[in-house]
Amino acid sequence: MSSVLRPPAPHHFLSLRIMGVTSRMLASQHAGLAPLKGRDIRDPVAPTPLSFEDPRAFRAKSWWELMRALGVFRLCSFPALVNNCGKVMAFTRTILGKQAFAKVLRPVVYAQFVAGETEKEISESMEKMSSLGLRPMLAVPIEEDLGESTGEQRYDHNLAAMLECVRMSHCNSWSKDPMMQLKITALVSPELCVKLTCLMKEQQYDLDLLIRAMNSEAVVFPGLSDSENTHFLYGLRRLNQIGEASINKVRILVDAEYTYMNPALSVITMAMMKKFNQDDAWIWNTYQCYLKESRDLLLEAIRLSKDQSFCLGVKLVRGAYMDKERKLADKERRTDPIHETWECTNDCYNGSLDVMLNLISQHPGRYKIIVATHNEESVRRAVARMDELGIDRNGGSVCFGQLLGMCDHVSLTLAQKGFSVYKSVPYGSVDDTLPYLVRRAQENRTVLQGIRKERDLLRQELHRRVREKITRAK
Repeated sequence: MSSVLRPPAPHHFLSLRIMGVTSRMLASQHAGLAPLKGRDIRDPVAPTPLSFEDPRAFRAKSWWELMRALGVFRLCSFPALVNNCGKVMAFTRTILGKQAFAKVLRPVVYAQFVAGETEKEISESMEKMSSLGLRPMLAVPIEEDLGESTGEQRYDHNLAAMLECVRMSHCNSWSKDPMMQLKITALVSPELCVKLTCLMKEQQYDLDLLIRAMNSEAVVFPGLSDSENTHFLYGLRRLNQIGEASINKVRILVDAEYTYMNPALSVITMAMMKKFNQDDAWIWNTYQCYLKESRDLLLEAIRLSKDQSFCLGVKLVRGAYMDKERKLADKERRTDPIHETWECTNDCYNGSLDVMLNLISQHPGRYKIIVATHNEESVRRAVARMDELGIDRNGGSVCFGQLLGMCDHVSLTLAQKGFSVYKSVPYGSVDDTLPYLVRRAQENRTVLQGIRKERDLLRQELHRRVREKITRAK
């Protein structure tokens, strides 16, 4: 029997808090990097300040797109509506019926946040996005949580959808460096991921044996029943098919989910990285900076990528499951995994960003990051630091990401300044995307309720057009 467990290395549990120059040097040394020295930094040049105050960023939008965005964002400003949007939509669908409900939703909320259903509709949306200098990052709206597992046939169906997403991302000319998102729980049951996470509290999984399982070897995983072991093997082989299909074609960004399953998701992702990221970062992992442990996890991933000689791709986010994580921690009477304050989360995000940018400035071919945030200050910080370190704006090592239908004033401004900017783009039918949209709305309700600035800029652009028409009429 092949054992896939080994004792965790002591440094896995080191706790570093990187603040200021001294702590950044400590972080670099922990990751096996040379400390950043003065000669590594460009002579300070006063770059043009990056401003997100200009409503002209929306000039490419049609009249209908402006009014639709204003209407949708106004609805999203009501907490009671966002918190209960699933119930409201279910009730409305019951009253109107499936077809009428889809017709009502499609031109408004659906069109704001979803690219389309057919490949033709998706292509039209992506071509327009590409004309604005933005790049699509397709997201198949498939995921599962505890109690939602549906069996191997459903997971195989999900695999087919993921492979089709790889094909669409690669075969169309929407982006010179295509990306797509992947949720492992669409291919491996959440219950198994939770059990693996529990096993990993005692010992760590060996990446090489996970790779052997991906390569169809009959590995037996200690602690799993026969049926769980079989399902895990199937799941790893499904993920291997996605890796094989995407390498040298499409970058796969694996989403983080809940803390009760994230360790299992991460070790699976690291095994995929070790197999497929030998020459470039084709598989990326996500780090949620609202978690107290996130910076340590990032530093451990950097160390692992160096020790085991693979490229590391990082999707850096603040996180979207805060309320559920806190409620669960309180229910289970364990320590809250979320930072106590928003400022602590910001410090963690910006510190992790500095670590990665420092790393990229030294090894641009081995490390990549997508700064996935709607926070303007973090975007400005990343841009300023890139200029200081001499990192190419469009070199492929650093890019930015926002959700489709949101934060366009940031996305469009960055694109106009020559940065690589991706929009997370779900697609599918109204029925397929509705659960996804409801979850995203509830997870991002703080962001949705705080988009007053974007509403104001949209309103300014609308007023400008009205005044222009009145002036011409005179």
